[in-house]
Amino acid sequence: MRKGSLLFCLLILCGLGAAAARADTPGAPTLLVPDGVTIDGVDVGGYAPADAQQAVAAHFDESRRIVVGKRPTLVPPRALGASAAVSTAVQQALAAGTGMDVPLKISVNRARTAAWVRQTAKVYDRAGKDSTVTLRGGKPFVTEGAPGHSIDQRRAVTVLAKALAANAAAPVRLPVVNEAPAVSRSNFGPVIVIHRSAHRLNLYHGMRSWQTFGVAVGQPAYPTPLGRFEIVVMWRNPWWFPPASPWAQGESPVPPGPGNPLGTRWMGLSSPGVGIHGTPDPASIGYSASHGCIRMLIPQAEWLFQHVQVGTPVFIIPN
Repeated sequence: MRKGSLLFCLLILCGLGAAAARADTPGAPTLLVPDGVTIDGVDVGGYAPADAQQAVAAHFDESRRIVVGKRPTLVPPRALGASAAVSTAVQQALAAGTGMDVPLKISVNRARTAAWVRQTAKVYDRAGKDSTVTLRGGKPFVTEGAPGHSIDQRRAVTVLAKALAANAAAPVRLPVVNEAPAVSRSNFGPVIVIHRSAHRLNLYHGMRSWQTFGVAVGQPAYPTPLGRFEIVVMWRNPWWFPPASPWAQGESPVPPGPGNPLGTRWMGLSSPGVGIHGTPDPASIGYSASHGCIRMLIPQAEWLFQHVQVGTPVFIIPN
């Protein structure tokens, strides 16, 4: 064989050998997490980094059960202000020994946690509902009050942030403050019912009968008004000033003392010019004799004055 032909064959064989050598050379080795390694309890042994990161992120992103009062709700941790250093944990897992559990570092943005708590409080919080009074069969009926409740926002942020930082799986119960109504059946206080035609004033403690007094009410030309009112002003030893009414024309103010038309106590009602007061004319009690006010014997008006307050409901009914 000629030298040229021999050289050509050698070149072909060398080329094929080089190609075969390139085909048999393995690529760069794929990094895998050692067997038995976990990240915050998530088994990532034998996972490639990208797969490990996906598994840990999916586990962290599972919604947390938050309990407010009796209401459970599921919330993603990121919405609560938590974030996890997943990439860092995966890098540590690659270098970990078999069977190791790598911690997952959780960061909590307390401002976002507080914002979520505030928003939740707007939905959950309820003010207490005070008892109110109406009449049933001529007697006071006090409604049941309703308690209020609210999230203790400062403590809730602390509890929630701590649970998020620990990546706790257990439900997180936010602290709640229960608030009794300010006014309830047990502490409702005095209620006055005036029976106009019977010339009688009944004082109740809530719905419980307390005292009964005879009174004088307005004469037919100046009737005592019917309806619901309340005491709006209370004066000891009041002056009497003539009202802007024809019957009082030419009258002068009367200072405190004997003969004062209002006696020694005045409990003005939310009906203009009308009040409960004592009278120096005890013979008028039991009759329709006033100019619209409710007259009482002076000692009884003084006693009543001591047992009512501004805001006391006053019902004036026909019978």
